[in-house]
Amino acid sequence: MVLLLTALFDAVVAFGLIDGRVIGLGRVADAAAAAAADPDASAIFRVLGWVIVGLAVAQLVLAVLVARGHNGARLVVTLVIAARQAYSWALVAQFDGQAVQGAISLALSAVILYLLWNRSASAFFTRSDTTAMGRAVGNPFTEPTRGSGTLIFDYIARLTVIALTIVLTPGVTVTSSISLVLAVICIAVAGWLLRPVFVRVAGLFGWAGAVLLALFANAAVIGLGFYLTPGIEVDGFLSVLFASWVYGFAMAALTWLFSINSQDYLTVHAVRMSRGGRGLRSRDDADDGAPEVADGIPGVVFVQLDGVPAPLLENEIRAGNLPTISRWVRSGSHTWTEWRARVPSTTPVSQAGLLHGDNHGIPAFRWWDRELGRLLVANRPADAAVIEARLSDGRGLLADDGVSISNLFSGDAPTSLLTMSGLRQRSTGLGPSSSYAAFFTHPAGLARGVVMTIGEMVKEVFQRRRQEQRGVEPRIDRGGSYVALRAVTNVLLRDLNVALVVEAMMQGSRSIYVDFVDYDEIAHHAGVSRPESLASLYGLDEVLRSLETVATAGVTPRPYHFVLLSDHGQSQGATFRQRYGLTLEELVRQHLSGGASVASATDEVEAYGPVNVLIGQLAGQQSVTGRLTRRALGSRDAANATGPSAQGSDTSVEGLTEVAPTGSPRTGTATAGEEPAETPDLVVVGSGNLGGIWFAREPERLMVADIEDRHPGLLTALASHEGIAFIVVLAPTGPVAIGPEGSTDLATGLVRGLDPLAAFDDDARRDFDRAARFDDAPDIYVNSLYDPVLDEVAAFEELVGCHGGVGGWQTRPLLVHPTAWTIDADLVGTDGRIRGADRVHTQLVRWLERLGHRTDLAAPTMVTDPVGEPDGIPQG
Repeated sequence: MVLLLTALFDAVVAFGLIDGRVIGLGRVADAAAAAAADPDASAIFRVLGWVIVGLAVAQLVLAVLVARGHNGARLVVTLVIAARQAYSWALVAQFDGQAVQGAISLALSAVILYLLWNRSASAFFTRSDTTAMGRAVGNPFTEPTRGSGTLIFDYIARLTVIALTIVLTPGVTVTSSISLVLAVICIAVAGWLLRPVFVRVAGLFGWAGAVLLALFANAAVIGLGFYLTPGIEVDGFLSVLFASWVYGFAMAALTWLFSINSQDYLTVHAVRMSRGGRGLRSRDDADDGAPEVADGIPGVVFVQLDGVPAPLLENEIRAGNLPTISRWVRSGSHTWTEWRARVPSTTPVSQAGLLHGDNHGIPAFRWWDRELGRLLVANRPADAAVIEARLSDGRGLLADDGVSISNLFSGDAPTSLLTMSGLRQRSTGLGPSSSYAAFFTHPAGLARGVVMTIGEMVKEVFQRRRQEQRGVEPRIDRGGSYVALRAVTNVLLRDLNVALVVEAMMQGSRSIYVDFVDYDEIAHHAGVSRPESLASLYGLDEVLRSLETVATAGVTPRPYHFVLLSDHGQSQGATFRQRYGLTLEELVRQHLSGGASVASATDEVEAYGPVNVLIGQLAGQQSVTGRLTRRALGSRDAANATGPSAQGSDTSVEGLTEVAPTGSPRTGTATAGEEPAETPDLVVVGSGNLGGIWFAREPERLMVADIEDRHPGLLTALASHEGIAFIVVLAPTGPVAIGPEGSTDLATGLVRGLDPLAAFDDDARRDFDRAARFDDAPDIYVNSLYDPVLDEVAAFEELVGCHGGVGGWQTRPLLVHPTAWTIDADLVGTDGRIRGADRVHTQLVRWLERLGHRTDLAAPTMVTDPVGEPDGIPQG
């Protein structure tokens, strides 16, 4: 109440200054004489008046937040009070009527500070701080029956921003004080009238339409609002455009200042835009208040924290650095475990297993496909579609009313958004996604995204220089396109994923699976447990808090449970090239005979997945954007971006750098749509610290004797190199691991000489025995060195954090699930861990079935593992 009185007192003074009068205690002094003596005096009075108006409005906002127990508002009020003291003491020093005004201001400030910081107040704010988020975000969720306090808060916030916008924008003037009050209403009406049009335009023009809307939609709303408001004059369109951006940035700053997380503001807006699901009732509409839905089945949100190792999660939970996940575990609502990621420990292998229950035949992240005669890259939309077509049986994890968001594969979900293989719906792109349109058209959406994207890029440059100046090792060069890629994955893609998950929850989808690549992307370049990598993980914990808030607010048509999992971990170490001054393909080339040509693919490829899927979405849509994109790319490239090439007829070696027999690189790299002169003799591929060597011209796998006959000394040179722990080749008895001083039969475990797998657990032997039997497995698997003292490996790609082979944390992903959902004993090994993503899929499916999901799907069948190990586990 004291804050409200202070705000009212300031408002009276402010409007007196604006009207050309100086208001003191009990008197009104005409300022005409002062203005005549000094022509600038009235302008100064008006500027000062508007400044005080802003201060008064800010105090009204703070009063509302303080009444709601917002501890952050208490701190801001204290800072504002401190800033007022200089002005108040200046008034006291006048020794006239203004001195009394200053004394009153000082007295009010002292009262406010006492009321804010006495012992009872501290207890109130401390108690309320734990639930402030629920109240701050909860009230807007109940739209249209929101409380009057929330409406007042929204109005005052917008009034403050509009006043600031008019002050900062050249060419916009206000002729009447009441115009500000009316402008808020008129802009709200303009947004209500135009937003449905924006959503339709976004659907018509696709991604380009959304970007254009992000740039000009707010200008249209602000322009129409100013046009409808009497007393506001605008010089032209540029002034309106500038005003719209000022308004957007100011709203982003204000919501960041007065909320725990500015993402909550966009989350609330996504909830509002997503209302009206597919015939399901909101839980708020249930007569008895129980969480009733049309089918009575709870939903599940599967959140993939890409690349997060289980040991890292354990450390951060114990340190309390992940408040949301830590609260789940400490409260007993959730528990966590780790599982074993089979080799190759890469995203396509694990996601195929997790989403489809089958990852047979995927020997690496990218590999030479003998049937197609070209390189398959899992995060290329056309190739992802090929891979899924080979694995899917129509009964994937998300087959029962599920939604796949930002994954490599769809999991047979009816709705796939930003999914690599999900371009079966390429005619609609993202489909009827209101949250997608809301994200780009919201006043604070793109403005916040632009600010945070630029900030993320600046932060990356600073953190890279800090690593260099401190001499942090191991490290890699972090320049070039990675700076922009980090900003895309950690800002724009993250926010868009949250909006799409919220929409799916509001639609009442039974299961949702979303992949957040934030940590994985930064850890590849900065390191597994470096500060910037951990910061991205903390950001994902904030995302979970926002999604949890939506789930517990009572606004979704069904209640939701959360399951967290990672597809693999990461291991750290200096790269192979940094250690030995040459790449894997250069080492191979040194020991070839007969002038064989080599094509390599050891550059980083995983980070470009989001870019690939965006291009694929653009090219695949039957919209203006899609047609323009296909025309720009060319018909063949567009086909490669949006769907599989004609199987068996595409012989390009896209993504390979071909090296001539003499060893000198050819000029250029084969790109999409370009047919090389001939298929290379060898293809060398890097997937983290796992390398693969294919004899591309051979129709079948070569045995160890065949390789030795063609290139004498090659296998010995590889197996004995100090940067390589072992190689795996095919012998007449089956796959064999060969090291510098011995070999191991992978099927039987028989060791001759020194066991090259001695530094690894027994799962490594079984994993490589399985992977080496795939039809498209490389003729030579190469696993880098492993330093058990530092727990480090040496990537064949230029990545300081990597995954693909064995050694370190890369095969130790996590699984966080509700405590009541037990892990079935028949799925775990003697060490208590689930081995393989396909078995994790089986467990996830069983949990869904126990909730009532998947009752209309075909019954699962018993399968036998292709290696010959009868799992006896129902698949799908």
